[in-house]
Amino acid sequence: MTNNNDHAVHVTDLTVAYGERPVLWDIDMDVPAGHLMAVMGPNGAGKTTLIKAILGLLPTAAGRVEIHGGLYRDRRRMVGYVPQRGSVDWDFPTTVLDVVMMGRYGALGWLKRPGKTERELSLSALEKVGMADFQSRQISQLSGGQQQRVFLARALVQDARVYFMDEPFQGVDVRTEHAIVDLLKELREMGRTVVVVHHDLQTVEDYFDWIMLLNVRRIACGAVSEVFTPENLRLAYGGRVEFLERRPARDREAQPGADPSTCGGHRP
Repeated sequence: MTNNNDHAVHVTDLTVAYGERPVLWDIDMDVPAGHLMAVMGPNGAGKTTLIKAILGLLPTAAGRVEIHGGLYRDRRRMVGYVPQRGSVDWDFPTTVLDVVMMGRYGALGWLKRPGKTERELSLSALEKVGMADFQSRQISQLSGGQQQRVFLARALVQDARVYFMDEPFQGVDVRTEHAIVDLLKELREMGRTVVVVHHDLQTVEDYFDWIMLLNVRRIACGAVSEVFTPENLRLAYGGRVEFLERRPARDREAQPGADPSTCGGHRP
């Protein structure tokens, strides 16, 4: 039997409803530590709702969330979050550096002001995402891709063990997308776990090693090499998934524990 401590994220029976309408229904999900996971499904599947419910940003009807073996409410400082860019008020008058330093408030506490150490950590994070030269720029003056890089830098300075990112590639140029992917893979090499709401089926196999297919209920969850199949995609999206059927089959080696039925509970 798998120990929950082996998982960076362990979700059990998570249900979210708006009135009488379920938006997420009885979701079980396990994410092993040190993986890059894509959460995918059609519009209205509940992908963003899942992330927000895990983080306690939405009320839930039922469910339990654990981070590295402990309840989320006791492990908040182990978690970093990059929201959808469209959900942020970019007119707020603050500089790029100030936005990144906000990522240190959890470690400092709200009564202590950031100092030299926090500034150096923030500048280092900006350097990693290629935004150090913009540190004094007003956040509202940046392009969409630049704003996304700044939010990634803010998450990096939290030095979290688990990161949740909601559509980080949305509205960014190719160069920024590649930079984000490189950063995600660097985090994985450091043993961090990253859960990403993603929409581009074409890039899944190149970017991720773990995936959850969602459509209000969990369709399948596990290693990309096992779960990312035309059959599962038809169950999630309905109809035919043309591009997968046109692509040549790949020789895929199953990863340890890659049975799609092991990502929490049993497959419906």
